[in-house]
Amino acid sequence: MNVTPTLEMLDPATLTVDINVRKDAALTADFVASIKEHGVMEPVIAHRRDDGTVHVLMGQRRTRAAVEAARPLIPVMIIDSPEEAERIVTQVVENIQRAELTEADEADAYHQLSLIGVSAAAIAKKTGRTKTTVESALKAKSTETGAAALGKGYTIEEALVLQEFESDEDATAEIESVIMDEPDMLLHVTQQLRDKRDRAAALAAFTADLEKGGITIVEAPGYNDESETLRVSSLNRADGEPATDEDGNAVYINQNYHGEHTTVPVIVGWKELGFTPRHNYSGYGTSAPKGPMTDEQKAERKTLIENNKLMQSATVVRREWVKNLMAKKQAPKGWQYFTVHAITHHPETASGYEGKVAAEMVGAKVEESNQWAWNPLRDHVAKTTGRPEFALIALVCAGYEKTIQKDSWRSPSQTHRDYLNQLVTWGYAASETEKIIIDSGKPAEAEPAE
Repeated sequence: MNVTPTLEMLDPATLTVDINVRKDAALTADFVASIKEHGVMEPVIAHRRDDGTVHVLMGQRRTRAAVEAARPLIPVMIIDSPEEAERIVTQVVENIQRAELTEADEADAYHQLSLIGVSAAAIAKKTGRTKTTVESALKAKSTETGAAALGKGYTIEEALVLQEFESDEDATAEIESVIMDEPDMLLHVTQQLRDKRDRAAALAAFTADLEKGGITIVEAPGYNDESETLRVSSLNRADGEPATDEDGNAVYINQNYHGEHTTVPVIVGWKELGFTPRHNYSGYGTSAPKGPMTDEQKAERKTLIENNKLMQSATVVRREWVKNLMAKKQAPKGWQYFTVHAITHHPETASGYEGKVAAEMVGAKVEESNQWAWNPLRDHVAKTTGRPEFALIALVCAGYEKTIQKDSWRSPSQTHRDYLNQLVTWGYAASETEKIIIDSGKPAEAEPAE
């Protein structure tokens, strides 16, 4: 009769450990120090014999480290018999292989195995899943947010995203809305939220450093003498000499094309301080800036900035999607025509590709180098003759990627349409900004007849 495993807190010094400990189980100073500070986080698996002694079956290394670290108690999962561990593994694996098993059930099964000391690599080997899949499931189960999401029926991927943004209520609400209404946009929205979070953190850190130095920060200034604040480069001193950065009494923060933050010196209250505009705008006619931007100009600029950011986020998602596509056993349908069409119609794709991007797409190991003409894809192809079609597809995709910029949506080209349409055919869910490029090649709908 099988008895339900029980969790007990026991003195590690009282446990019996196999003498045939694996060679790789040698204790290191760092491992012992970690056990001493944090204790044994994952229960060891043991069997209580008839004489009352507790015999460790899994977790000998943790037990030995706990003894050396003088830990008084460690968690021990007591199972019915030495064969019980294998029985539990077999039972869980059988459950995982059931066709009707949900992702939440699968995550629970992996969690059960992890509790009895089975590693993610071992679980993957026994169940036929990838190690990444198992690790993702265990990570999703590791927090209340992730476990709750799985309990609601969300997938492991969705649970991980909700777990990632659990401290941001607005982001969580947006993610849940996307999962419900536009699930194929989840990857794009998630990356947009990550990029937004990273930009906010970078700006906050940059601003904090400036304020720590006693520098006054203001909003971007205007362009003519109606503005209270002007750039130093737009002003002259009272003696007619150009103002310099030393004359500035504040700065505004600017973000360049690469997303890097810089400061631009300005003078607040320049009139009262005796400065004069360096340029006389009155002689430039209607082309010179006159007063603040109109609402229409502001909206246009906001759209430009926002779409550029969205396109940057989409690039991250798109390249990762291609990488996952290249990891499959079979090359995608129609890859032969895709590559030959690219080389014959868009020859720059083959001649101008970035080797690092291509190598990452095909899953090749990339080691950074400053060597001239460094090309990790070329090195990868030189080392292996397997799966050459995937290297070729990655080469072409990397060539297209090099030509797509964050503002490519403003001037869509047939080159980019061909590339994005092929990815969509293969199953890629294009972002709203990418759809601007794709839809630009479609004929305009005729106006309905009156």
